[in-house]
Amino acid sequence: RQNEEASTLRRALETMSGAATPVFQSLAMREVGRTVERISPSDVTVLITGESGTGKEVIADLIHALSARSKGHIIKINCAALPRELIESELFGSVKGAFTGAHADREGLFRQAEGGTLFLDEISEMPIDTQSKLLRVLQDQEVRPVGGKTTYNTNCRSVAATNRKPEEAIQDGKLREDLYYRISTISVHLPPLRERRDDIMPLANAFLRRFAAQANRPIS
Repeated sequence: RQNEEASTLRRALETMSGAATPVFQSLAMREVGRTVERISPSDVTVLITGESGTGKEVIADLIHALSARSKGHIIKINCAALPRELIESELFGSVKGAFTGAHADREGLFRQAEGGTLFLDEISEMPIDTQSKLLRVLQDQEVRPVGGKTTYNTNCRSVAATNRKPEEAIQDGKLREDLYYRISTISVHLPPLRERRDDIMPLANAFLRRFAAQANRPIS
C-alpha cells in the first residue's frame, strides 16, 4: 500500500514539475504525503500551516493534482499582497462603476476557479471585514460581485495557507475564529527544513538538476 501511495505521489509530482521531485524523504514529510494522498480525493477544506518557505504552495498544488478537480484550474491569490478594496474585487468580482477605476465588469477568482481549486495564501493577512464576506461565500456557496445585485453559485474547493500559528492569529485579531473552523476541516502542518534535515540533500540535488537543465549544462 505504501508503494502504491508513493507511486501516486510521484506521478502527481511528475505532472506538476516534469520530474519526480524527492521532497518526501524525511519521516515527517512522508507522513504529510500520506495525509495529502488520503484527503485529496474529497472536497474538504484544507488549511496548510508552516513557516515561510516550507512549501505550502507545493502542497496546495499536490492536493489539486491528486483531486478529482485536477482537470480544472488551481487559482491562487496572496491575501497579503492586495489592499481591501482590491482583494474583494479580485475574489468576488465587481461590476462596472462599483468603485473608482472599475471601468468594466470583472470576473472574480471564485468564478475563475469553477470546477477547480482556489488557493488562499496567507489568509490571516486578509482584512477582517473581507474575512467575514469570505465566510459567507464558503457557507452559502454563492458569490456576489462588488456593487452587483446578482449572486452566482460557486463550485470550487478551497485550500488556504498561513505562516502564522492559527491560535495566535485568532488571539491577535488577525483571523476570525469562525472562518478558521470553516477553512480547516483538515489541517496540514509543514515543519521547517531544520526539523527535517533528511530532506536537505535530496532538495539540493533536485534544485541542482533543475538549474543545470535550465542552463543546459551537464552535471556529474
